[in-house]
Amino acid sequence: MEFLIMLYSMKISQDIRREHGVAMDAVEAEAEAGMAQKSKEFAEAGNRVYLPIAD
Repeated sequence: MEFLIMLYSMKISQDIRREHGVAMDAVEAEAEAGMAQKSKEFAEAGNRVYLPIAD
């Protein structure tokens, strides 16, 4: 049952993208660009998950 719900959800998402003219390639490219930007920000912050508390 859960599998059918997931497939139906994916179908709805695909229909919406098709209806509004958003290609999967564009979505994936935008996601990659966003992840690259966040990676750059993380590197600039010192590649540390926990930063020291500022006084």
